[in-house]
Amino acid sequence: MEQTQVWKARSLDELVQILHRLFAGDEVNVEEVQALMESYESNPADWAGFAQFDQFSSIHDHTDSHCFMKILQGNLKETLFEWPGKKGTGEMTKKSERVLRENQCAYINDSIGLHRVENTSHTESAVSLHLYSPPFDSCNTFDQRTGHKHKVKMTFYSQFGERTPYATAVSQENN
Repeated sequence: MEQTQVWKARSLDELVQILHRLFAGDEVNVEEVQALMESYESNPADWAGFAQFDQFSSIHDHTDSHCFMKILQGNLKETLFEWPGKKGTGEMTKKSERVLRENQCAYINDSIGLHRVENTSHTESAVSLHLYSPPFDSCNTFDQRTGHKHKVKMTFYSQFGERTPYATAVSQENN
């Protein structure tokens, strides 16, 4: 699929509107979506009401979905891992690490591998915006020491701009 137009989102609302257009068809151009997300210059006034601060995610997959992650504030370290062996025994193999800076957009899917995202700063907060296509309600997390996987239900802080309810007994690790 060829890119037919260069998009520039001037606000988070406009980003959402253009994303709806890009995802309206049967096929999606990953590079076009990533370029659009990078074009949005982070403005805390757009997203502050939806932000939740956490230090890191577990190593996880994306349940055969595309994942775009836009850094809205601060820096996040992304560590990529190989998929563990079938039995999930032994230390997981690290593929690479990189630091994503404000306004950068990363892309991952299950064919690329697994990843963990973390804020390594103890003084500066970081915020990221995630886009999953297709959406999913569960994923697998992995123990770095053993490779064992555990299926977890996704909990989202907000969806469609609205705060989502969640049970306090649910792990907030993947929020």
